Formats: sequence, structure tokens, C-alpha cells
Amino acid sequence: MRIRNGKASFKGAAAEGPIGHNCASGQRYEPDDDGEPMVREAPAGEARQHFDESFGTGSGEVRHGKATVSDVNDPRIALGWNVTWDVTWSNLCRDRAADLQGTGLPGRVARLDRGWSTVWYGPPSTGVEPVRVRNIGAEVAVGDWVVVSADGEKVEMVLPRHSAFMRRASFEGQRAEAHTIAANIDVVFLLHALVSPPNQRRLERELVLAFDSGATPVLILTKLDLMESAEAVDHCVNTLEAVAPGVDIHVVSGIRGDGLDALLQYASGYRTVALLGASGVGKSTIVNTLVGGQVQSTAAVREGDQRGRHTTTAVQLVALPSEPVGEAGWLIDTPGVRAVSLWSSGTGIERAFADIFALSEKCRFRDCKHEEEPGCAVSAAVTHGTLDPRRLDSMKRLVAEEASLEEEQKARLKVEDRRGFRKRKP
Repeated sequence: MRIRNGKASFKGAAAEGPIGHNCASGQRYEPDDDGEPMVREAPAGEARQHFDESFGTGSGEVRHGKATVSDVNDPRIALGWNVTWDVTWSNLCRDRAADLQGTGLPGRVARLDRGWSTVWYGPPSTGVEPVRVRNIGAEVAVGDWVVVSADGEKVEMVLPRHSAFMRRASFEGQRAEAHTIAANIDVVFLLHALVSPPNQRRLERELVLAFDSGATPVLILTKLDLMESAEAVDHCVNTLEAVAPGVDIHVVSGIRGDGLDALLQYASGYRTVALLGASGVGKSTIVNTLVGGQVQSTAAVREGDQRGRHTTTAVQLVALPSEPVGEAGWLIDTPGVRAVSLWSSGTGIERAFADIFALSEKCRFRDCKHEEEPGCAVSAAVTHGTLDPRRLDSMKRLVAEEASLEEEQKARLKVEDRRGFRKRKP
């Protein structure tokens, strides 16, 4: 697509291979006799008007009943659309053509507001107009790529997520509910304030969630400007290196800007970074300083414990400046999270506690519980002072919590099967 007078349109030149399949209202794919996607004009009406207003009236080049479009000028690239998403979209056009009849191209959810999604088809700087639609029947998170219904009223489909930061939101008896904080993210900034010693057990939980999400965790220690000595900072960093082995750690000040330039590299190449932290760790100040403007309101810290107050009220996609990294990406700022409960069972625990799992390889028994078994390398490390017993206890609690969650989820699926339905999730 190319931008013309604030609108995007397709270039006539074809790219190699069927990339950027347009299942939009202007042209859509339906299976031909061989099951391959074939271009067919959609009926006129509101759906066509919505597409023309958003993307212009250009069309893709048609070859032998199939269309290929060049994506080099697609404004969605700056939102994170890439070859992987092209493949995902092409497969959906082939496999679910009936569901996509009359719909537009996928856009990215930039903000959620009480059942409404603001969907972008390009950065605000391109002039491509966003749309605001309802989330009726769709489980949507900021960062999702979605297809809007033909009438332009609601989210018709959520594209399969490549990553998702999820936690347990609530439970009622055997019902376990998931809360997706951010979707399709590449990096998660885990923010902790230096001035109130970071909660190591909370950090371990955050690391498990981050690894399970499919994104890369990075630890950000904030409020450097409030620290009295470099020695105190070094002590905190050294302590947390043992809690987050192998994880990048950055010490920053949102007020003075110390260390913030180094954070921009994680979003280069149009990548997406999610921010996670408790209320008052300085997320809003960090966001405002990185962006160079007032994106989120801030609040003064309390004198007693130097903590701030909860100021971010909505999850939203925030553009980062292109300098000095070029091809700058996006931040997903989130409200302060109080409870950090596990949801999915993946490799998160093993990766967050890689040091303990490495020790367990040396245990005499393969099924060692690291209690009082003879030849337990983990217990020996605790005895010799090379492993903090609180860290071992934390890992055991998380393993037990994950096992309990799996049982709850299985029980819920059984109940839903009996009722004859199962929710379909992206």
C-alpha cells in the first residue's frame, strides 16, 4: 500500500509470492475449484465505503484469478505487521473465506475502553484514520490484530496471537478466568523501584509470566534519582541478578532521563514493548520521558515510603520516537498490577528458575523433590549457602500453583463439554 493524501492504497506492482492477501471489502478471497484463494468483488454498501475511506480505491494486481500486492508501503508495517503476519493472514483468507466475506484488512487494537476497541491501520502520523468498534463476542487485548465486521460495527475476528502476557484474573470455585494484559509483544519491561527494595518473590512470578508469554523479559529498576549512594544501587542490582539470572537489567531515572536511551533499542524494528509494574513504580514518568510528551498523568510520591500512586487508567499503544534507533516501535502501557497470578503452564518456571533446574540435573534421583532425599544437589546448595532457601520455596509454591491451575482448567473444560460448548480463544 502507499499513502496518498492521508489514505493508503495498493500499489499495482506485484511482490514475489502471494503476500498481503486482501480479504477486504474492496477485494476478498474465496476458494476456487482447487481450494485456492480467488479474488471476488464484494457488494457495495457500508463495508465498501468504510474500506475506500480508510485505504483508498486502489486494487491489487490480479494474476490468473489470484491477487498479489506489494507491502513495502503498507502503513501497518510501522505498527508491527511483518512477513509472519502476512502468512497468518493468507492462511486465514484461504481457510476461513466464508467468515471474512465483506470484511476489511486486519488492523491493530491501540486502546480498549469499556467494551470498545480503537483499531489502527497505520500510525497516527500517516493520517490513516482509526476506527472505533465494539468487542461484542470477542476477547480482545491491546496489541491484537483484528478484522472489523463488514458493517464496521464490531470486531469480527481476532488473528491468532504470536505472544500474549496473561495472568489469572479471578476465580469462582472451579472457574479460572484469564486476563490478557497485552498481546503480540516482543519484550516485557518489568519495572521495580529502587527506593523500596524490590519484591523478589513478585519479580519471580513476573518472570514466569513473561517467559510463558513468548516475549523477552527485561528488568528496569526505576527512581535512580532518589537513591542516596551508588553502593546501595550496586547492592540492589547484585541481589536481583541472582533472582533474574541471564535477564538484562537497566537502572534508570524517569525524572532525569538517566539510562532511558538504552531502552529504545528494545523497540527498534517496529517491535512492541509492554510495561508491567505495581502502582507507583514510575511507569507513567518513564513513558512520558521516552515519548517526549505527556502521555500519562503522574502523581507525587508519598514522603513516608517514596511510593507513587496509581495513575495509568487505560491500556494503550504508545508510539516511540524514531531517533536514535530508527524504525521505532511501540509501548503498551498498563495500569498498575497488584496481584500477579499464574495462568498458562509452559516453560516459564523452568526458565525463571534455570539455576535450580541446572542443579537438579546433578541430583541422584531423577524424580527428586529437593526435600531430604540423599544425593540432592539442590538441598546441598542450600546447605552450603549458594542457593537462597527462600528462592527454592518460591519455586515450589509456583510449581504447586501451576499444577492446581491445570486441574481447575481441566475441570472447567469438562463442565463446558457437558453443556455442549467451549469458548474459542485467539
